[in-house]
Amino acid sequence: MTTAPQGLFIGGAWTEPDHGHYEVINPATEQAVGVAPEASREQVYAAAAAAREAFPAWSRSRPEERAAILDRAADLMHRDFAANAALARAESGATTGTARSMQVAVGAARFRRYAKGALEPVEEAISPQINEAGPMGRAGVFGAVAVRQPVGVVTCITSYNNPWANPAGKVAPALAMGNTVVVKPAPQDPLSVYRMAEALAEAGVPPGVVNVVTGSGPEAGEAAVDSPDVDMVSFTGSTSVGQRIAEVCGRGMKRQLMELGGKGAAVVLDDADLDAAVAGIGTTFSFYSGQICTAPTRVLVQRGSQDALIEKLVAYAGRLAVGDPAAPGTVVGPVISAAHRDRIESYVELGRKEGARVVTGGERPSHLDRGFYVAPTLLADCTNDMRVVREEIFGPVVVVVPFDDEEEGIALANDSDYGLIDYVWSGDVARAFRVARQLRAGGVGVNTIGRNMEAPFGGFKRSGVGRDVGSYALHAYSELQAIVWPG
Repeated sequence: MTTAPQGLFIGGAWTEPDHGHYEVINPATEQAVGVAPEASREQVYAAAAAAREAFPAWSRSRPEERAAILDRAADLMHRDFAANAALARAESGATTGTARSMQVAVGAARFRRYAKGALEPVEEAISPQINEAGPMGRAGVFGAVAVRQPVGVVTCITSYNNPWANPAGKVAPALAMGNTVVVKPAPQDPLSVYRMAEALAEAGVPPGVVNVVTGSGPEAGEAAVDSPDVDMVSFTGSTSVGQRIAEVCGRGMKRQLMELGGKGAAVVLDDADLDAAVAGIGTTFSFYSGQICTAPTRVLVQRGSQDALIEKLVAYAGRLAVGDPAAPGTVVGPVISAAHRDRIESYVELGRKEGARVVTGGERPSHLDRGFYVAPTLLADCTNDMRVVREEIFGPVVVVVPFDDEEEGIALANDSDYGLIDYVWSGDVARAFRVARQLRAGGVGVNTIGRNMEAPFGGFKRSGVGRDVGSYALHAYSELQAIVWPG
């Protein structure tokens, strides 16, 4: 499929980009999906200014009005479901099943969730306080209420691994709280976000409330962060880029929500159901081809179970069909780009040099003559000081590190710069929870890789700042205001 040239979405109008267009490449075919607009710095500033101008009216709009628009947008995303999923698959390389169920369906569901979120109470009563007379005034009983107010203009910088769910998880709660947004999608797969903007425009979002700008290089993203009209930046991506964004935000005292890298530890204890553990760990191979920050890429296994676990992981990887994401039965599609494929391969080679043993994978699938494919790869005989164990690879590569006792396993899990989501597998649930409570991570899965989508999501350490998902996202895109009065 090839789409028509795309314009920027600024102030409710489709706008020709100052710097022309760049090609968006299908990672499976290496052919162009379409062209995306190259915004100038001035156009990004214009988008932020449009959002600033639209903020007063949108922030004062009735919650029911915002809820209705978000609900209609979800309806329109479902109306065009097949076309949206085909585009997401083509530009991200996701399999058909993933593009449908985990990208477009989840994106629409998040708009539906935050249509309800717009109606959640924004005021919380605080217990009255009795004050004696003094320098601050007369004695009295003082009431108070905490009120959630919108932050203002929010820049949403989204990741390439999910061009529907990730933007929706930022845009929908931000709009529900009365903020206006400038969305800067990842350069690799931005076209889906423009389809999201089309749905919002058709749903009746006022001009300037939602703006979308893109670019193949850093200029558009930098302008979306440093614009004086921007009050908050919500970013999903690498820790290194997040640090640079945080530095700019710090100079301007801008609010931040950062979902950054991960190197999820999967602690497999000696009483674990190994088949269940393998099914969870194996998603690193199959889900987005390992391009997901929550993947259990760092397997810490109690030594007595190590050989059996490795054998089962090799068998699991061997059953996965690698190939065209549009073909029925494909489980592992390509990674996002040739550059990223080369980066993953360089890590595998580094692992070899560090002394790791490549048990399976480690080379390009021989039956595919085009596309950016990496075979599911398992590295054994690893130690915690290896770079392949410590650094985020962001591909279908799993490393295995053995440990002797529970305390060592916990120490190894916590000996990481990252702390997004860890996992524990044990046949003793009480033991698993005891271990989970000692892990320095924003989330822990006990005998599962599943998530509760109302639970707070975010990381410790270099994995991020802040929490979102569920009502926590509404809190993230709001400021608390205290109102006090004498009783």
